Amino acid sequence: MDLVKFVEEQSVEKKQFPSFKAGDTVSVHYKIREGNKERVQVYQGVVIQRNSTGNNETFTVRKVSNGIGVERIFPINSPNIDKVEVNSHGKVRRSKLYYLRALTGKAARIKSKRV
Repeated sequence: MDLVKFVEEQSVEKKQFPSFKAGDTVSVHYKIREGNKERVQVYQGVVIQRNSTGNNETFTVRKVSNGIGVERIFPINSPNIDKVEVNSHGKVRRSKLYYLRALTGKAARIKSKRV
């Protein structure tokens, strides 16, 4: 079992991202391929959760677009992620912020951490 894990981690190239956790506001620069053209789209929102560890680690980003909440799950080791920028660090007391789904407007704000 250890050997399988070792080989998996060697085969996937690790990208260096700034450290972020649930409650942080991030901008994810994601490559989108349309036909034979490729462009980078910026997806900005609040990190709701980080899930799993190792190669199959993912993080979920939530934003409100035209009054509708949109969530997107990004694999950490995806080759389509160009870069991740941390815009602000949030002050939260949980690692999974599913309660934000039920909140709207000012109630959904997250206090920012002083650095």
